[in-house]
Amino acid sequence: MKYTLNVAHLYGDLLNTYGDIGNLLVLEYYAKKMDVTLNTEIVSIGQPFDPQKFDLAFFGGGQDYEQMIVSRDIQEKKAALSTFIETDGPVLAICGGYQLLGKYYIGAQGERINGIGALPHYTESQDNHRFIGDIVIKNKETGQKYHGFENHNGITFLGQNERPLGDVLSGHGNNGKDKTEGAIYKNVFCSYFHGPILARNGELAKRLLLLALKRKYPTTDFSQQEHLQIKPTY
Repeated sequence: MKYTLNVAHLYGDLLNTYGDIGNLLVLEYYAKKMDVTLNTEIVSIGQPFDPQKFDLAFFGGGQDYEQMIVSRDIQEKKAALSTFIETDGPVLAICGGYQLLGKYYIGAQGERINGIGALPHYTESQDNHRFIGDIVIKNKETGQKYHGFENHNGITFLGQNERPLGDVLSGHGNNGKDKTEGAIYKNVFCSYFHGPILARNGELAKRLLLLALKRKYPTTDFSQQEHLQIKPTY
């Protein structure tokens, strides 16, 4: 059987400062191996997000100026994105995308920039300091270790019903204090990993695709299809 997934690239024309579009290239690579066709569409300024149309969403990061523009526009998509998330729509959100799905973040000039509050975390800022460098985390649920590179001023604190993408083995993570990195809420996966994250962590890419497939094709038993399975990396 041939499968099809529709992917929304949120603000893909504005938020690609760190090459995070590479995550979509990795998803396409694994999708082909899974006999899945990905149809990717940028949803940007002034364009509605249709939660019934898309099976997966990607939300990257950018510089403060672009993120402020996005923070204003995304309020118009708040209800639709929240519906998608609450109905188990898979989302990968990186850095600025991660912050904007939360309640708010504090910009470089100390200004409060509102997110959409679809997830309960919030982000403060550091004074003249950034977390920069290689990072390794371990996901408790799968035992997988994720390797990446972080570069962020923001310090994020998770809220109720959120759990970290992983516990920090080396590096700083969300805030440099509680040894967490990223967030998982329902089928939303957030991280500060640039690089992009999926290029070094293929099992996470497969996990996102499999979640989207199971949601779109609920009567299909994907457990019998070996090429779709996720293997732990201890």
